[in-house]
Amino acid sequence: MGEAPGYHEDRSGLPFVGQAGKLLDRLLAGVGWTRDDVFIANVLKCRPPGNRDPLTSEIEACEAHLFQQVRIIRPRMICTLGNFATKLISGRTDSISRVHGCELPITVGGHEVLLYPLFHPAAALYTPSMLDTLQEDFSRIPELLGVAEPVTPLAEVPQVPLTAPHASPEAATPGPQPAEHEQLGLF
Repeated sequence: MGEAPGYHEDRSGLPFVGQAGKLLDRLLAGVGWTRDDVFIANVLKCRPPGNRDPLTSEIEACEAHLFQQVRIIRPRMICTLGNFATKLISGRTDSISRVHGCELPITVGGHEVLLYPLFHPAAALYTPSMLDTLQEDFSRIPELLGVAEPVTPLAEVPQVPLTAPHASPEAATPGPQPAEHEQLGLF
């Protein structure tokens, strides 16, 4: 679960289709999954003007939709991607630097779920050294869910070239949306 649609997401109507989405796909592949195995959502359903931080009124306007998604999907785990989503869903003020990779049982939209905060994939685009941390945190997901999946080192996952986060609109390639079946987690 991310914060809000970015430029590419706003244009395509799909979550995580830009460079951060391509890295997310690689991280999922590293634990043996594809987008069909997870449901990817954002806290906000619309991109804030100028990509500014969301206003309280915008969060409140989207909260009911987000909680309804959780009630419908009934994920076993919610992985929050980045500081904003983590603070909102956890109800805590701890920074993502402090809580990434630390699971926490919580209730979201009346549904008990395991919260698992992760750095946003864009963090590794800005700071390449974050890639190892992201891969390490992702590698714990199957274990936390009780799914015996082999973890593929990220170096062995077919790589989509990553460019700067603000690549041209032509670089966006929307990924498939999940089929209607049980989802392992909500990203």
